[in-house]
Amino acid sequence: MWNYANVWESIAEAIPERPAQIQGDRVISWVDFDRRADALARRLIDLGLTQGSKVAGYTYNCPEYLETYYAAFKGAFAPVNTNYRYVADELLYLFDNADAEAVVFHASFAETVDQIRGRLPKVKAWIAVAQPGHPVPPFAEDYEAIVSQKGPRATPRWGRSNDDLLILYTGGTTGMPKGVMWRLEDLFFVLGGGGNFFAGTPPLERPEHAGPRVLEMIARGDAMLGPQTTIAAAPLMHGTSQFTSLGGLTSGGAVASLPTPTHFDAFELWGEVERLKAAAVAIVGMAFAQPMLEALDANPARWDLSSLRRIGSSGVMWSQENKAGLLRHLPACSIFDSLGSSEAVGMGASVSGGADAATTAKFMVTPNSACFTEDGRRVQPGSGERGLLAVSGYLPIGYYKDPEKTERTFKVFEGRRWSVPGDWATVEADGTLKLLGRGSQVINTGGEKVFPEEVEEAIKRYPGVRDAAVVGVPDPRFGERICAVIEIGDGAPPTLEELAEHVRQHLARYKVPRELVVAPVMRAANGKLDYKGVRAHALEVLGIEA
Repeated sequence: MWNYANVWESIAEAIPERPAQIQGDRVISWVDFDRRADALARRLIDLGLTQGSKVAGYTYNCPEYLETYYAAFKGAFAPVNTNYRYVADELLYLFDNADAEAVVFHASFAETVDQIRGRLPKVKAWIAVAQPGHPVPPFAEDYEAIVSQKGPRATPRWGRSNDDLLILYTGGTTGMPKGVMWRLEDLFFVLGGGGNFFAGTPPLERPEHAGPRVLEMIARGDAMLGPQTTIAAAPLMHGTSQFTSLGGLTSGGAVASLPTPTHFDAFELWGEVERLKAAAVAIVGMAFAQPMLEALDANPARWDLSSLRRIGSSGVMWSQENKAGLLRHLPACSIFDSLGSSEAVGMGASVSGGADAATTAKFMVTPNSACFTEDGRRVQPGSGERGLLAVSGYLPIGYYKDPEKTERTFKVFEGRRWSVPGDWATVEADGTLKLLGRGSQVINTGGEKVFPEEVEEAIKRYPGVRDAAVVGVPDPRFGERICAVIEIGDGAPPTLEELAEHVRQHLARYKVPRELVVAPVMRAANGKLDYKGVRAHALEVLGIEA
């Protein structure tokens, strides 16, 4: 059975004393990871949760986050991610939409939880993880008291199944967040099936082989094949870190959370890479990579980073210049930039290493990815035609309680089921994909369609530009005109004329910004641009009515 609970139990039996989770001075062994998850699963069963009940994880990055997921897998419940930056009304929508029956939350969120818990009658359990200065509130159970209880393996009477779910809520950048329903078997195999692409390790043949194979890798003594430490630098509440962590645990490795999880600190990250001899780091594009590079540029010999073999990112565009800068400091490291989303894992990838930094927005296709026109015709390489990216193979069931959005996203082309989340691209003559951007953000200026991501990448090549966002603002003649919002590092910002001339050297004239705002670029915790917030701020600065 390809259920993460079965696989991880096999690993815990094989390497009980090896680290499974690390945060600062806390080191949780595989046997304790397994024992604590069993205790939480038993408590949730005792509280009345049944097969398929939804369990929400509402914490910063910490060992308790993945323990909650492990407990959900053990009990055949469905874990649900929660954006810890949400305010009360957003949380109310999420927990209600997900039909949450249990919520595990950091005690620092108690005030927000208290505002909404009376309006969530389906929730049977509020379980709080205490923090310094934030004790467990009176209305909640104490997480640590629960997981400290000894007892037998959590074996629900309804059993486990390959059809058990993990629900991953989207960021809601194009509407209200939606829960993407992944069967555990499909998720297990789309994430590599327990194999390691970089180490050449094939997928598992049977779940119970996980533990013995980890022991074999340890006996071999090969650092590239044996269990490794992965640092989840991006929030576990989002797919990039969450899915990377699932894969890291399935290979018998350890997942480390940064000691200060409330905000990202590049100096802290590099210190942890050195201290833990970490092999991999999970981030989300420039929001993480830019301060990482700035820290290395300012302190080129401060840290021993020779253990690092992989930096992985997914979901946002990541500039070629930044990748090249990181590789100058990390010559033994590979940068893996994955093209995908919550509902479309593995649409494409670019891998950079040594002196080779992959071109921004250019991705190698995978065996299960393609580009189709809106009427289902495959885009031919080198044609210049725009199409929608699609991926087939192991796919989600659809969106939780939203059959209409499921029908719009999951299409049948050429007799196969595809996930088509809305990303536009062209297919180059060599078969690689050039990503244009999400159709929902496209700017229509005088009938010409402009994808913001394409212009943003051109702007980021201007010296001193630290980050950039492009939005459309109202124009009486063209409908919309292009506005660039730029964040500057060192030096003075460019004038609009200077920036426009720079972009004109790379892109067609109709893609050149006509407005310029210099301000911090708003990004969500997952590193993705907050286009709604950026546009609202730009309109305010420019004095333009929406």
